[in-house]
Amino acid sequence: MTRDTLTGSRIRERRLFLALRQAALARQVDISASYLNLIEHNRRRIGGKLLVDIARVLGVEPSMLTEGAEVALISTLREAAADAEKPVAELDHVDEFAGRFPGWAEVLAGEHRRVATLERTVQVLSDRLTHDPQLAASLHEVLSTAAAIRSTASILAETGELEPEWRDRFHQNLNVDSRRLAESSRALVNFLDDSSTNTTRRGVPLEEVEAFFSAHDFHFEAIEQGQVSPAELVADASELQSDAARTDAMAALELYRLDAEKMPLDEITQAVANEIDPMALAETFSCELPSVLRRLATLPEDVLGKQSGLIFCDASGSILFRKPIDGFALPRFGASCPLWPLYTALARPQVPLRRQVVQHGRHATGFECLAVAWPQAQVGFDKDPMYRAVMLILPQTASPADALAVGSSCRVCTAKNCQARRETSILDEEF
Repeated sequence: MTRDTLTGSRIRERRLFLALRQAALARQVDISASYLNLIEHNRRRIGGKLLVDIARVLGVEPSMLTEGAEVALISTLREAAADAEKPVAELDHVDEFAGRFPGWAEVLAGEHRRVATLERTVQVLSDRLTHDPQLAASLHEVLSTAAAIRSTASILAETGELEPEWRDRFHQNLNVDSRRLAESSRALVNFLDDSSTNTTRRGVPLEEVEAFFSAHDFHFEAIEQGQVSPAELVADASELQSDAARTDAMAALELYRLDAEKMPLDEITQAVANEIDPMALAETFSCELPSVLRRLATLPEDVLGKQSGLIFCDASGSILFRKPIDGFALPRFGASCPLWPLYTALARPQVPLRRQVVQHGRHATGFECLAVAWPQAQVGFDKDPMYRAVMLILPQTASPADALAVGSSCRVCTAKNCQARRETSILDEEF
């Protein structure tokens, strides 16, 4: 049942909410109670002056009766049904449900959003606990200091007689180690407190580089026009706090500059106006496919016509650069899902791959992933190739039935009996 045929149901729900009898409402708008009953059961269409009069008596705008629940609410309900991963026989009646029971629809949609937020929080915390270098160093300091204190205390307790000089030395070690334990514990607590309140904290170069590119929406107009060099941009970037991050950002910007020179913005804007065909673009601009995929991901959204995400990695699978996209979860640290086409491309160097994918535990939006691996440098008889892979991620309006189901990382993936799983997920079906 479409939304515009549910006006009667909304009139009835509003009338019952106001404790207004059907006959009383019919009398105030000058129609019979039987005709109003047909309207409320969606057996008669309504519009014009009668709709305005009923809306006036019910104290709402006419649009509230004709449009009912917001499109966003219905979309969220459909996402909740898709995430249930179970057949939902009443999915065709989601508009009617939202129209007749808007309060319950809002509750259900709110719970779905809350679960999605908690899922993202668990993913971030899991990544941090597993791979955050600063947290690992802090915990190592606390544990090693505690072990040193335990060892010294054991010697003092289990050794019968100690010379005064040695006893004083062990007491001094206990004093120094206990102070070090107190300081490292305090630092760890401050770090955790700061992590929970400061959403912009960055602990590794990859995050600093991502923050720098995000601040520019992954598009640098000044480089496009040749007004500034990558070195000048890096030197003025407040997001880049470490030397390693500045080095990585410099390398990424240099790739950006080379890609922009091969495919000028005006020319590629015209080329993608009707269709996004990376192979045709590579032939048009006489450049390699990896350059085309990188270039497409850095085009403004109004030029490309849609959002885009990008990941590239080295032969070990370690992510070197990433551009996030809504709906496709990327782990902050650690290994990603081995089912990503990005890693399949590493096993088939220089063979372009196109895959339709959808993520476990996410909404039903599908993505088109275009990936290819290429040798980083010229190979030789006595020199093994070192490959890198790149994957462009484009959102799709619908997810095909045969889409490849992938995850973000094993620790927060709910897939069952996955042959690619490396470790047990911390999520269960009830999450």
